[in-house]
Amino acid sequence: MVDAVVVGAGPNGLAAAVILARAGLGVEVYEAGDTVGGGCRTAELTLPGYHHDVCAGAHPMAAASPFFRAFDLAAHGVELCTPEVSYAHPLDGGVAGLAWRDLDRTAAGLGRDGASWRRLFGPLVRRWEGLVDLTMSDLRHPPLDIGVGVRFGRRLLEQASPLWDMRFRDDAAAALFTGVSAHAIMPPRAFAAAGVALMLGTLAHVDGWPVPRGGSQAIVDALAADLVAHGGRIVTGHRVESLDEFHSARTVLLDTAPAELLRVAGDRLPGRYARRLERFRYGGAACKVDFALSGPVPWRAEGCDRAGTLHVVGTRAEAVAAEKAVAAGEYADRPYVLVIQPGVVDDSRAPEGNHTLYAYAHVPNGGTRDVSDEVVAQIERFAPGFRDLILARHVRTAADLPAYNPNYVGGDIAAGAMSVWQIPFRPVPRWNPYATPLPGVYLCSSATPPGPGVHGMSGLHAAHHALRDRFAIPADPLTLLRARRDDRIGLDLV
Repeated sequence: MVDAVVVGAGPNGLAAAVILARAGLGVEVYEAGDTVGGGCRTAELTLPGYHHDVCAGAHPMAAASPFFRAFDLAAHGVELCTPEVSYAHPLDGGVAGLAWRDLDRTAAGLGRDGASWRRLFGPLVRRWEGLVDLTMSDLRHPPLDIGVGVRFGRRLLEQASPLWDMRFRDDAAAALFTGVSAHAIMPPRAFAAAGVALMLGTLAHVDGWPVPRGGSQAIVDALAADLVAHGGRIVTGHRVESLDEFHSARTVLLDTAPAELLRVAGDRLPGRYARRLERFRYGGAACKVDFALSGPVPWRAEGCDRAGTLHVVGTRAEAVAAEKAVAAGEYADRPYVLVIQPGVVDDSRAPEGNHTLYAYAHVPNGGTRDVSDEVVAQIERFAPGFRDLILARHVRTAADLPAYNPNYVGGDIAAGAMSVWQIPFRPVPRWNPYATPLPGVYLCSSATPPGPGVHGMSGLHAAHHALRDRFAIPADPLTLLRARRDDRIGLDLV
């Protein structure tokens, strides 16, 4: 007998499990992989001694989210290392836009667009906690900070309309904003893309875009250890085939894509709900490329060597063209490439003097093409001599990614297209997006609000509903997280 079962040991699944266990429930977590982590694992993918983040690499949301601020990663032994430059956007000619943690320093480096950048982000930076509370809510009960909502909304309308080209006059600032918006894996002027850029861009000037020392695995290991310390149990190497396995549990929370819910629920789901899940749209995908390097990347533009994350695609026009190609189901000749160089702040990722490099290119959903040569060419374009540093590379195509994580349907690392409709109404239009029609069964993955990212908030919201509805426990999840225990014990994997 067990009170609660969580299927999937990614950040959201473990976040939900931690909250349920801290509420005094008996909790078991089942993970198909051999280790916990989901989209937050670290492994030696290329050569011995080179530790690569398998999916998520930089973590502005982990630094800012209400869940992790209450959980307190530092108190659990996780060191977040923050580069001086949150992200950079190199351009041809040896210049780059640099988003420093310091907003004023960023503006100073953008020349005549500096004042516009400060006006765009300054009001959001000053009210960043309200912005985070709004965008990481369940999108049904947003906090009543009207000022933040108005400021965010006005900027969203501007940057998702033809007015977006009126704010900046030079290439660097325009490209710097567009590179962040492309994280949504969709044409950058879309509402969702503009919202992503405003949110992540704001966090760049607050706590920055940190990387965990040793790798992203440190975050999920801390969650798993806390779960076990509070009596939870983790079973790895067990892929759940049916919800019938947990008939005695009072609640089941699924950190899975809608496709996995359909698979494990079988014909138990009502037809209308099942059909809506079947219509859930998956978006553009990623081809992930990891490199072992004999030295740091020789970026031509000053300041790129101090950035943790870089958006490698060229001008705003080039980024728009690349993302439009992916949206049309085509491969871009010069794809958008996201690069993370953790060695800028974390020397534990590779043998002394050597480096790891994280990269992915946006590609069509389900794409089978290995685009690592295109990735190398894009980096070489802005860092001549990069090819000569490559000791080894590891590639996962979009078609390969579901075998690593079934939530990445077709290689969609966002667990669902980031459309205007599918952000608030993922996975289906319901007032409670976490509860399914099956009593006691909830979704807690990135396919529910607030969407993708290592923030734990989908798990928190789902756990809150389960505690209240299934166990009549009205406790505030954040209060449970702030409670401390001295009897920490090690990670116990079955």
